[in-house]
Amino acid sequence: MRILIKNGRVVDPSQELDDTRDILIADGKIARVEPAIVDSEARVVQAVGQIVAPGFIDLHTHLREPGREDKETIASGCEDAAAGGFTSICCMPNTNPVNDSRSVTEFILARARQGGIVNVFPIGAVTKGSAGDHLAEIGDMHEGGCVAISDDGKPVKNALIMRRALEYASMFSMPVIDHCEDSNLADGGVMHEGYYSTLLGLRGIPAMAEETMVQRDIIIAAATGGHVHIAHISTAGSVAAVRDGKKRGVRVTCEVTPHHFSLTDKEVVSYETAMKMNPPLRGESDVQAIHAAIKDGTIDCIATDHAPHTYDDKNVEFDYAPFGIVGLETAVSLALDRLVNTGLISVLRLVALFSTHPARILGLKNKGTLRIGADADITFLNPQKKIAIDAERFRSKSRNSPFHGWKLKGSPAGVIVGGKIIWHD
Repeated sequence: MRILIKNGRVVDPSQELDDTRDILIADGKIARVEPAIVDSEARVVQAVGQIVAPGFIDLHTHLREPGREDKETIASGCEDAAAGGFTSICCMPNTNPVNDSRSVTEFILARARQGGIVNVFPIGAVTKGSAGDHLAEIGDMHEGGCVAISDDGKPVKNALIMRRALEYASMFSMPVIDHCEDSNLADGGVMHEGYYSTLLGLRGIPAMAEETMVQRDIIIAAATGGHVHIAHISTAGSVAAVRDGKKRGVRVTCEVTPHHFSLTDKEVVSYETAMKMNPPLRGESDVQAIHAAIKDGTIDCIATDHAPHTYDDKNVEFDYAPFGIVGLETAVSLALDRLVNTGLISVLRLVALFSTHPARILGLKNKGTLRIGADADITFLNPQKKIAIDAERFRSKSRNSPFHGWKLKGSPAGVIVGGKIIWHD
């Protein structure tokens, strides 16, 4: 199929492009990007008033399959991602069984081919069973299709294992994505340690539980030359450590989630379990530091950390509820409303955070760009559309969102994946 996208505002950070253009897609690839294209054989998609960007990539998604298909399946997660404006998602390995082998990796990819409508890139475990004791078969998983390794949901506690993982993964040009948390310092906490944890009588997770591990990982990355990627960064101290590491030439990148730039620990006063995630919502000064880091380039990308749970899982006392929220259908609108509409960042920077930078971090060739010959993965945005978030209408199997009822300006308007129109508003 040939598709001709007409009159859209084409925003592509890989080419420093932000202007009105037409885009011709042929055989699943970008064929032409010009001010005016005529092609009588192409299906025309009008994009007047819309932003046309390289397909958005979420490098931190939990799909739950295999093992907890009651929470999410690969198929339902892909539908949720497309509705949220994503053309590619990277699924974390904390499934049952854990994705610590080539066989599980290939199972995920097979299921994605059967029922997925967006690209699915598996992330393999750092250690066997994510138990932290022995390295998983990293090379074998890479050959099977993994694009990174992580024990996300759990930190890599053992510094020697982290060193070996960085050394091993660098042989395949893969990043090690670390959930930075000193579990001893976290000490069973359920929210950020501070004024509100004291007020509410809930055990707190101090900022230093994250920051000490971030510092450790940067030191090891500097020594090994490996690429460490800090997952869901949440504190001012962590941001400062990453900024300093980058200045010193360390191969460190990081991501932030929409909930960590949109909410603070004050929201937990409701005892609403949709406000419970790990790392927890932090203080106002941490959020301000994150905003500054998004603006100055310290933070490389926005990731959802989409973590679906059933109603029964979350419908318990705050102490006993599992960590995590869904985020695929809310991330882009939150970023448009809270980051672009407030003037904190430009649309060009937004697209880099969601597309160009994730593709570069994971080494996804022909993704994150609209250059001629690149894969025809495209995200459409309507920056003027006003929406009200309704969790009951999510395509996900789960509804655990802290943003239900929020009114936002800016929304995904469609996606094209591999030259196929998945949906367009």
